[in-house]
Amino acid sequence: MKPAIGLIPLWDDEKQSLWMLPGYADALAQAGALPVTLPLTSSEEDLRQIATSIDGLLLTGGHDVSPRYYGEAPLPQCGTPCPARDQMELALIPLMLQQHKSILGICRGIQMLNVALGGTLYQDLNVQHPSAVPHRMQPPYDRAIHQVRILPGTKLQSILGLTEMGVNSYHHQAVHQLAPSLQASALSPDGLVEAVEHPTERFVLAVQWHPEFRYKTDAPSQLLFRAFVTACQ
Repeated sequence: MKPAIGLIPLWDDEKQSLWMLPGYADALAQAGALPVTLPLTSSEEDLRQIATSIDGLLLTGGHDVSPRYYGEAPLPQCGTPCPARDQMELALIPLMLQQHKSILGICRGIQMLNVALGGTLYQDLNVQHPSAVPHRMQPPYDRAIHQVRILPGTKLQSILGLTEMGVNSYHHQAVHQLAPSLQASALSPDGLVEAVEHPTERFVLAVQWHPEFRYKTDAPSQLLFRAFVTACQ
């Protein structure tokens, strides 16, 4: 039986509707999983049932995380948050961890995982972490725009078998203070945390880049999704 992996839904402010980029589900399906787009809910009862029912959780990209959840006032450059998503993920992540179930975070996913476990974010890199590294690329997104260094001895390094790789990049927020229970597993040339993992869990890992745009032809993206799906079985 294929492992069922829950995807956090994306929210369209203008249309007031849920949606999903096909790359997330297609990459999981290619790796042997059954992707399931979850309802957007903060119901404790519903979230407990979801956490029990799914084998893994994919934290997708999307809105900026509200700074209120890491004790800061929003800067003018901070985007409009999605309160329903913030509340859902902040409640669901601990439920998944309590059951030692696998989690993969992508873009916003690394940021939300870090905040949920007690870390903070750069609200806007241009203001708070200016750099020559291009963290907000132009399309097409299925190409590498800068390099990252994979830290030795990490789960990410064991999955990819690499010490350095090129990644795509489209974000203006990022991990600032790392959550106490997480460790960095990849860094960009300007020192920004590009990947994190939980060292004592089977698979709790998140990346700042977008493997869902590159999985069709990029071997490291395929390896990452396969490792996640395998951990969910």
